[in-house]
Amino acid sequence: MGTFCSVIKFENLQEVKRLCHWGPIIALGVIAICSTMAMIDSVLWYWPLHTTGGSMNFIMLINWTVMILYNYFNAMFVGPGFVPLGWKPENSQDSMYLQYCKVCQAYKAPRSHHCRKCNRCVMKMDHHCPWINNCCGYQNHASFTLFLLLAPLGCIHAAFIFVMTMYTQLYNRLSFGWNTVKIDMSAARRDPPPIIPFGLAAFAATLFALGLALGTTIAVGMLFFIQMKIILRNKTSIESWIEEKAKDRIQYYQLDEVFVFPYDMGSRWKNFKQVFTWSGVPKGDGLDWPIREGCHQYSLTIEQLKQKADKRVRSVQYKVIEDYSGTCCPLNRGIKTFFTSPCTEEPRIRLQKGEFILATRGLRYWLYGDKILDDSIKEDVSRIRGWFPRNCVEKCPCDAETDQAPEGEKKNR
Repeated sequence: MGTFCSVIKFENLQEVKRLCHWGPIIALGVIAICSTMAMIDSVLWYWPLHTTGGSMNFIMLINWTVMILYNYFNAMFVGPGFVPLGWKPENSQDSMYLQYCKVCQAYKAPRSHHCRKCNRCVMKMDHHCPWINNCCGYQNHASFTLFLLLAPLGCIHAAFIFVMTMYTQLYNRLSFGWNTVKIDMSAARRDPPPIIPFGLAAFAATLFALGLALGTTIAVGMLFFIQMKIILRNKTSIESWIEEKAKDRIQYYQLDEVFVFPYDMGSRWKNFKQVFTWSGVPKGDGLDWPIREGCHQYSLTIEQLKQKADKRVRSVQYKVIEDYSGTCCPLNRGIKTFFTSPCTEEPRIRLQKGEFILATRGLRYWLYGDKILDDSIKEDVSRIRGWFPRNCVEKCPCDAETDQAPEGEKKNR
């Protein structure tokens, strides 16, 4: 009961406005269409009041819908948890290891980052998800991941119902001849007659719902595996990028150090329990985190400060080698690039061969950065920033100069 109250207990009524956004509207629309059509078709295919199997099928279908909506609204309205405004570490000397947020007028706690959409510093921020119109972070990471698991499972069940309904409803309407196969889509008389006539409109609606269910299974299922991968390592998407840049910095300067991610407990099960608990409440308070042996509480934040001071690590210059139209999911950039398109409201930028761009962060197949404009138009045109595929750019020679520099010179940089 306490968990249920936490869902309907908003910080303020302004939270309801999160529903007035294209992300939740599309997401809830897909859930409504698939759930409604699955319930209607289950009545046609496997009438729930006649057999135990039909009853179990219908109850399970309702169960999927309830659990999906529960975790969806939990992730949306409970939110990720925000760093208190004006927050400072208990030990004032620890502030030297932390970045200061001028917007929130507070220090950024370990693992927290400022979200420009929420306009707050988010605890253990993973990303801002447009589908829930909120950030995924400390408090709602478990609910968000469970939603990503339950949605494909429910869609698989619904897709099975759609296929079986179309098969059973059309089976007696097939007329086999020597040369042709005719399908009568009119409401044929049967004994007993169907409760809901399965005509052309019903067939088209079922086929459309089947397409939505299969598409959701593939897209959301891939997001689930991505989330589970980082949860089992006790990382976030942002922290994975910080770790990648840390290794790049050490390799560039040929330092005699190894960056160890401080929040990896050394066991997948221990990492899993940091997010998923029986009570539904994640461990800790979102400000202090357990660390692995030999690491410092502020190891990650210290690395961030090093990267912020190092302009070379903070942004890497790339040259565009192939045109990119700026589409969200480009088919011509490869299957992996298509299916791993960043799930964010941040824009894609159009690129033309020969242009230059500064990448500040990225994923395995995508990068995020600013397009370098000519000096003559820099003052008149606002900064062009967004995502672009990795395979349409290459690192500039100036960022790969360490491959040709003498050993002594490399170490002295």
